[in-house]
Amino acid sequence: MSQTALRAGLVGLGAMGRNHARVLDALEGVDLVAVADPLADASAIPTGVRLVETAEQLIDLGIDYAVVACPTAYHEGVGLALAEAGVHALIEKPLAHTLEASERLAKAFEAKGLVAGVGHIERFNPAIMSLRERLEAGELGEILQLVTRRQGPFPGRIADVGVVKDLATHDIDLTGFVTGQSYRSVTARTVSRSGRPHEDMLSAIGQLSGGAIANHSVNWLSPFKERTAVVTGDRGCFVADTLTADLTFYANGVEDTEWEALSNFRGVSEGDMVRFALRKREPLRVEHEHFRDAVLGKGGVIVDLRQGAATVAVSEMMLRSALTGETVALDGAGTR
Repeated sequence: MSQTALRAGLVGLGAMGRNHARVLDALEGVDLVAVADPLADASAIPTGVRLVETAEQLIDLGIDYAVVACPTAYHEGVGLALAEAGVHALIEKPLAHTLEASERLAKAFEAKGLVAGVGHIERFNPAIMSLRERLEAGELGEILQLVTRRQGPFPGRIADVGVVKDLATHDIDLTGFVTGQSYRSVTARTVSRSGRPHEDMLSAIGQLSGGAIANHSVNWLSPFKERTAVVTGDRGCFVADTLTADLTFYANGVEDTEWEALSNFRGVSEGDMVRFALRKREPLRVEHEHFRDAVLGKGGVIVDLRQGAATVAVSEMMLRSALTGETVALDGAGTR
């Protein structure tokens, strides 16, 4: 390993790959050596960075770690080549196109004692990080329900997986991360309206290990973009907007009401609302800083491949439920 800067490589220069290239090129303690992409435009490569066609050519340049941002269908092949060569890897989510492929990747990197993570970027969003801390501190009391909404226009760049593995995996991982609970069963329905073989709309309900209910609404059929997570508990609810990195708390009311029509209702009433002031750093940069530190042995926090595989397992259970019309038990699989 280099005694000065870590030598990094990037596989894939699509929409997400270009963001990785931008962050890697400016990341302290890291030297972005080259990008591997057979179809990339050389003008999109940061100045001074080489462009090669294959992951094998990237490995031959002597890199310490690589970021895998090629289409999901290629994650397994590229990842296994990196593991065999002794190269640490940060693999974009979903970890792989199937659970079996995900598990093979996890075993390969574990066998070599390498640092390997999955790019579940929502864990590094300021709103989600603060939400997790507040839930762990018991600010909401018992968690009763988590509802996510993730929708927007159809992305023409995604062709190898549907909305469940591309988008819903964000919410599957996010759910386990903030609640500390794993999925026990899921019931899901999907719709395909885009003319492609994969689904573009999902509605799912999950039963979590701690008793909470998770509801996920995900689609590529909306003309506007939305990324929200609402957690309801004994003391009120938190609303996290990961597009704006805002976190808001709505407390249950504690004041008695003298309005007779309302006082007859014995449920929860409206209380104070607080929007928290958060330090808003770019989640992708924070994710890269943690992975760099993990490679250096400095304790960076990463989403390991076992966690990434558990998320893929839940996504496949959602697809199975949608196909069969039945609730699917997960037998302990899930994310935390």
